[in-house]
Amino acid sequence: QVQLVESGGGVVQTGGSLRLSCSASGPIFNINGMAWHRQAPGKQRELVASITRGGTTRYADSVKGRFRISRDNAKNTIYLQMNSLKAEDTAVYYCNADVSPSFPMSYRPYWGQGTQVTVSS
Repeated sequence: QVQLVESGGGVVQTGGSLRLSCSASGPIFNINGMAWHRQAPGKQRELVASITRGGTTRYADSVKGRFRISRDNAKNTIYLQMNSLKAEDTAVYYCNADVSPSFPMSYRPYWGQGTQVTVSS
């Protein structure tokens, strides 16, 4: 079974930084796109940042210039460097990946369990 495990969440003060990691394990033949999403209390889950296998990135307008997504294909891992954190960044952050467990490739989305990020003023 493919698993995604996030780490690096915690409590940080306004203006601080955190780095999240997400590693995929299990029967993996190939991983296509990977992304970070977040869900704040009472709100819908939203896309924060995504990255293709080739390294093309996209960001939500609310995090542009503050967050940076990166990827290590050899480790099946993505990272989210979060700087200049604001109270409104408080949420559970989820990792998502489109994985093909075998060949011929047949991709399906997998999700991690989430990691809590709390920004306090």
